[in-house]
Amino acid sequence: MDEAQKDHLKSYGIAFWTLQKGEEVDWLLNYRGGSFMLKYDKQVEDECKIRGVSYEVIADAKVNEIMTEVSDPSVNMDIVKLEKAPRMAVYAPKSILPWDDAVTMVLKYAEIPYDLLYDEEVLRGDLGKYDWLHLHHEDFTGQYSKFFNGFRFQQWYIDDVRNNEAVAHKLGYQKVSKMKLDVARHIRDFCGNGGFLFAMCSGTDTFDIALAAANTDICEGMFDGDGADPDAQSKLDFSETFAFQNFTVDMNPMSNRFSNIDVTRSRQVDRTRDFFTLFDFSAKWDVVPSMLTQNHDKVIKGFMGLTTAFNKSLIKPGVTIMGEMKTGNEARYIHGEYGKGQWTFYGGHDPEDYQHQVGDPPTDLKLHPNSPGYRLILNNVLFPAAKKKKQKT
Repeated sequence: MDEAQKDHLKSYGIAFWTLQKGEEVDWLLNYRGGSFMLKYDKQVEDECKIRGVSYEVIADAKVNEIMTEVSDPSVNMDIVKLEKAPRMAVYAPKSILPWDDAVTMVLKYAEIPYDLLYDEEVLRGDLGKYDWLHLHHEDFTGQYSKFFNGFRFQQWYIDDVRNNEAVAHKLGYQKVSKMKLDVARHIRDFCGNGGFLFAMCSGTDTFDIALAAANTDICEGMFDGDGADPDAQSKLDFSETFAFQNFTVDMNPMSNRFSNIDVTRSRQVDRTRDFFTLFDFSAKWDVVPSMLTQNHDKVIKGFMGLTTAFNKSLIKPGVTIMGEMKTGNEARYIHGEYGKGQWTFYGGHDPEDYQHQVGDPPTDLKLHPNSPGYRLILNNVLFPAAKKKKQKT
């Protein structure tokens, strides 16, 4: 999985496919870019050829040599055994909206199967069937991504509002915001019960904002039929959130900003200098962040989104920052635990489209098979398959 790999993204699909066959995969952390080692199987070799994935067939002696090297206490490497393919779900609407989603695109490209769920399925308890959940580009505050100012006359926006209101009323909710809050709570419980949550773009901060605003109203009349609570800011409960605290919500309905968690508006970074750096973690001691940052490149091209990056000063203590732009005081890639589960938030919309606009065509991943930005997504896909290790004390 170093620079010798022709298609890094499809390699994850091979690993996932092998797990689906009931076979184990060794993930060699920090060895040649975080390579995968599998027992030789003619079917796997043929599948690599079909999918265009680079591989090497090695003798048992070489396997022992690699295992010895990786296990050496003096080197920052380790072996993580992947045992079972996680059951995958993506939270996304069934209606067609004029934007794509990086996670669903890369899952399809890597040929990793998943099920689509949305509000009805989540609220009836279907999350219990899955190990891993991705939050599609979403607004859990019930403000329709704050697209009112720019797109309220567009047919897709009108249809989206109508569809959400219809489902909310069908399920007994007076407001879409109340339905979305309940959805967020179900997702929070899914994570608390041992599930793994991965979110990008506005699926990150709006999730926390909705949970913090559970006991107030931050939506103006065009979103839910009545005015926002003028004292909403003072009623936010930051103990309910995963990642962020002490943030200020933006209740201006003509603004497309949710809060000061996101730094899209305040950052002054030229595109040619927009990069973030992955942290180096101890593979033997900090196994989880080491898995989530495996890559052939430690400096990742920046990319924007409705939520681009997170204000580091508003991130809770105990949250692990895995990727940051230090000069901008912004975090791009963060991870934490909640109950028995874990979550990862990744800022930005599309790692290979710097400023993706509503209505732009989807990225063709055939043109980006070695994308280090997309690799971070797929690290999260395989993470739940890892055998749990005892904590080193």
